[in-house]
Formats: sequence, C-alpha cells, structure tokens
Amino acid sequence: LRVAINGFGRIGRNFVRCLEGREESGLELVAVNAGSGGIKSAVHLLKYDSILGTFDADIKITGDDTFTVNGKTVYVVTGRDPSTMPWADMGIDLIIEGTGVFVDMAGASKHLAAGAKKVLITAPGKGADIPTYVVGVNADQYNHAAGDVISNASCTTNCLAPFVSVLDKEYGIVKGTMTTTHSY
Repeated sequence: LRVAINGFGRIGRNFVRCLEGREESGLELVAVNAGSGGIKSAVHLLKYDSILGTFDADIKITGDDTFTVNGKTVYVVTGRDPSTMPWADMGIDLIIEGTGVFVDMAGASKHLAAGAKKVLITAPGKGADIPTYVVGVNADQYNHAAGDVISNASCTTNCLAPFVSVLDKEYGIVKGTMTTTHSY
C-alpha cells in the first residue's frame, strides 16, 4: 500500500520510525505533508527526537521537496486543505491523518476527494459514522469494506484499553477512573 502522512508532528514521525523498524509491512511511505516548517525542519525533527533520541536511519535531503529514509524517497508536500493534496497523482492508498484536525467524516473525507482510497485517523473520530479499532481490543473485527475512514483512537486509549480489556474479561470492571497528563 502506498502511504502518505498528513501531519508530520510527533505522531507522523513516530509512524515513520515504526514503519522503518519492520522488515515486511507491505507499506510504502510515499509522501508527508510537513506543514509550513519546510523540509529542513521536518528532516531534522525526524532524525533527532527529544524523547526517542536519534533515529537510527540514513536520512538525507535529496531535493527541494524530497528526502530519503534508508534510501527510499519520500516527497514533501505542504498545504492546509486535504482536498488540494496530490494524493491521486501519487497513487496514495492510505492516508495517516495525524494533524488532529480532520477527525470527523467531513474533514477526513477531503483526503478521499483528493484521490486517497482510505484514511486512518490517529485520534478519536468524531461521529458514529467513523469506526474505531484498537490493537489488542477489537482490531480483529476490522472489515476492509466497512468504510473508507476509520480511527485508531487516541494515544491514551491505545495505552489503556488493551489491559483494561483483559481485566474486564477476566474479572469484570464495575467502575474505573484514569487520569492522563500531557505536557504542553
């Protein structure tokens, strides 16, 4: 599958690190929408992360709108409106929607209008028309034909839900409380 990332912040960059750490994923990273920071900033932040450290990958800027990760070319596009992105021309199968902005069907569908085939929102989807799948909880229920926009929930959900699911199945949960702290 040909993949593009819309939103090259922490989630988008972590997706690249994860993808590069897998031998056989079936995914080809084609493009990133790096926003207004430009290619130099995008590449620097991919290589050097304040939490994860230096990315053990060969990353080079190779043109005004391209860089390579371990020899594989990635195109950099910029724009705030997903409907104007060159997804059709690039043959994009899957958008990783990592901006946190286009989380409802109207917003995420702009990627489909631009030619992408599927959109995976990396935040909670807003609206009952966007199914949510969490690995370790219900990812086995994913149906490719069920829709072109899906959500992978939030970082909090992905951390909490798998072990809460096990506790609930084994012992039953009557009530629970959790707190999330994010540094801004």
